Amino acid sequence: MQQRNLRDLSVSAIGLGCMGMSAFYGTADQDEGVRTIHRALELGITFLDTAQLYGPLTNESLVGEAIRGHRDEYVIATKFNYRMDHAVPGDMSSIGPQDGSAEHVRSSVHGSLQRLGTDYIDLYYQHRVDPNVPIEETVGALAELVAEGKVRHIGLSEASPETIRRAHAVHPVTAVQSEYSLWSRDPEDGVLPTCRELGIGFVPYSPLGRGFLAGRFSSPDDLDANDWRRTGPRFTGDNLDANLRLAAKVQEIAAEKDVTPAQLALAWVLAQGDGIVPIPGTKRRTYLEQNAGAVGVELTKEDLARIEAEVPRAAGERYDEAGMRSVDL
Repeated sequence: MQQRNLRDLSVSAIGLGCMGMSAFYGTADQDEGVRTIHRALELGITFLDTAQLYGPLTNESLVGEAIRGHRDEYVIATKFNYRMDHAVPGDMSSIGPQDGSAEHVRSSVHGSLQRLGTDYIDLYYQHRVDPNVPIEETVGALAELVAEGKVRHIGLSEASPETIRRAHAVHPVTAVQSEYSLWSRDPEDGVLPTCRELGIGFVPYSPLGRGFLAGRFSSPDDLDANDWRRTGPRFTGDNLDANLRLAAKVQEIAAEKDVTPAQLALAWVLAQGDGIVPIPGTKRRTYLEQNAGAVGVELTKEDLARIEAEVPRAAGERYDEAGMRSVDL
C-alpha cells in the first residue's frame, strides 16, 4: 500500500472508517468488524478512524479489541466532542451536550485511551467545533496533551477556513477531516485551499457518498430500518431521483475503465492531491478489498476533465437542518 503524509504524519494512502461497524448504518457485526480491521493490516491499510460518538463508545472498544497485540502497526485517529459523563455504551440518547472546553478535552482523552487499550493516540480530532468555546482554548488543551505524550497529532473536523487558521496559530494542525467526494465538493471553496496553504493534511470522510456512489444501494428501501440514510436529504424524494442519475454516470465511466464505481470514486479523491487521504468506511472485508484496489487506478487528465464535465453535483444537503448547522464553523 502506498503511503501519504498528513503534514508530518505518514499514513496509508487509504484509511478505514470504522463507524459503520458499530453505529448508524444498520445492523452491526462486531466479529466481522474485527476481522475487517485485521484484513486491513494485511492489505497495508493501517490508518483507522473512530470516535467516541460512534456507538457511543462501542466503536473505540471494538477498534481497541481488534488492534490488541499490534497497536504500533496501526495509526489510530479518534475524535471527541459531546460530553460522555453519563453515556451508556450503544445508547445515543445518553450522550450530553457538545463541549470544547479545556477541561473536557483533558477528561475525554482518558476514556478514549482506555477503550482503545493504548497509552497514546496518533491523531486526536475535535469532532465538531463548539461555537461557544474559543478554538484557542480547545487547541491549547490539545497542545498540552501532545506535550504529555498522550496525543501525537491534533486535527479538526468540519471546521471553517477561519477556524483552521486560528487553531493552527496556537499549535500545528496535522489534519482536517470533512466530507469530500464526487458529490460533496464544498471543501474546494475554502477548506482545501487553506489546508494546502498551511501544509495541513486533508482527510475526506464518506468519499463514496455513504455508499451511494459505489452502487451499494439505490433506494432507502434497500437499507435496514435503523439506518439513518433512510431519511437523509440526498436519499429521498426528488433528490434521490437526481442523485440516481449522478450515480449512473459514475457507473458508466467506471465500466469503461473496467473498475468498480467505488474504485473510480476513490481514485478521483486520491487524484485531488498528495496530501489527501480518504477514509472510506466499511464493515465488511469484501468492500475493504475492493476499496484497496483504488490506489492502482490511474485517471488521466482526460478522465478527470470528463468527470468534471459529466458528473453533476448532488441534489440536496448532506445533513438535515440541525446537522448542517454544526459544520463549517
